[in-house]
Amino acid sequence: MSRPPTDDEFSELVHACWAGLYRTAYLMLGDAAEAEDLVQTALAKTYANWRRVRSIEAAPGYARTTLVNTASSWFRKKGWRNEQPTLVLPDAGHETDPSTRPTVLDALAQLPPRQRAVIVLRYYEDLSIAQVATALGVTEGTVKSQTSAAIERLRTLLGEAVLPIGATHD
Repeated sequence: MSRPPTDDEFSELVHACWAGLYRTAYLMLGDAAEAEDLVQTALAKTYANWRRVRSIEAAPGYARTTLVNTASSWFRKKGWRNEQPTLVLPDAGHETDPSTRPTVLDALAQLPPRQRAVIVLRYYEDLSIAQVATALGVTEGTVKSQTSAAIERLRTLLGEAVLPIGATHD
């Protein structure tokens, strides 16, 4: 069994993972300020449970799972409203045609929170079905069905040409 990570390693985690966590939060929430709040909250929760993190190698996944779980709890809170996405995505990501970005963000914002989370984690964070299931605390079958439903909805909203790279039925 490996030793728990140190405080210095937590600082390294924050520096290494901030951009990716922020991108995920932004894609899930559609608002830059809310995304920053979510990342900060998730990292604070990660630090509060830092002794539970088994190794520095496991820390990024722990932080990402904490971020997704925190976002899910925000979605469930009464009165939470989906913010309007901005026209500029802070991180260029993997899109080949930047002119489609506002259209994709608008379509993502129309998905239910769990479907949005599945799409972001699968196609923007490039996680496997098993990793998404673990991050969301659901079964792999749920990830597959939510992915399928989300892609169908995105096809309706966007058409085939604008879907994220690799967005196919699993």
